[in-house]
Order: sequence, then structure tokens, then C-alpha cells
Amino acid sequence: MVDALIETLANLPPQLAVFIISMVPIAELRVSIPVALGVYKLPIWEAVLFSVLGDILIALLIIRYIGPLSQWLRQKSKFFKKLFDWWFSRAIKRMDNKLDVWGPLALMLFVGVPLPVTGAWTGATASWLFKIPRKIAAVFISAGVLMAAFIVTLISLGVFSFF
Repeated sequence: MVDALIETLANLPPQLAVFIISMVPIAELRVSIPVALGVYKLPIWEAVLFSVLGDILIALLIIRYIGPLSQWLRQKSKFFKKLFDWWFSRAIKRMDNKLDVWGPLALMLFVGVPLPVTGAWTGATASWLFKIPRKIAAVFISAGVLMAAFIVTLISLGVFSFF
């Protein structure tokens, strides 16, 4: 998947390609930072900057538009109804108890730990589902994105080694 995405983005400037990769669900900056550093050989600051900007931008768009867009698409298509039902149920399962205990801080921690399906997409969706005010959600999700960028950058540079 990553190779196909890189090939598609090959004709773009590396910074724009990294920005776009960071906006892709599941990949987000967990993929864009290692690609920026390893494939494009960008300086650390550029890898982090364009990855963080893309991830925060997509989170802000989701926070703002997921409600009206999902309602409209669910009315138009059985496929989208199933897709959004699946996506929303997963977000609720992942965040339900955490938000009860930690409040919006749970969004930061959830987004900030760079594991599969714990990124800005799911955090932004959960913030809408749990009716967290947009500005509060944006602040805590952005902080989580910065935390994840720090962790992923350190791992990409070999500061942490798991194997």
C-alpha cells in the first residue's frame, strides 16, 4: 500500500507528497514521517512540519464536516451507511470508557500514541460522536498529533528500538 501511494505521489514535490500521506487514514504521520526521512531524505524539521500540518488539517476538516457529510452520504447510499456505521462503532468502542474517565485529555493520549487506528482520524471522529466542543477537540487532537510526531520521529531515527 505504501509503495503504491509513493508511486502515485512520485511526481509531486516531496514536501507535498509527505503532507498528503499524513492525511491518509491509518497511515497518517506514522507513515509520512518515516517516508519523509527514509525515502525522500527530507531534513527532520521538514518531515515533522509537513506531516504534522497534514495530520492536523485532516483532523480539523473531520471535526467540522463529519456530521453533515456522514448524514448526507448515509441517506444516499447503503454502502456509506454501512461504512459510517462500522467506522463510528469502532470509534465509540475505542474511546467510550477513556472519555468518561479522562475527558478531552483522552483524545490527546489516544491520538498521541502512534498505534494502528489510534490517530487523528479516529480521535476527530470520536470528538464529534461524543459531542466534544470543536475548539477543545482541535486543541487536544493537535497536541496528540505533536506527541505522536515526536514519538514516530524518535523511532524513525532509531532512538527507540523494539527488535
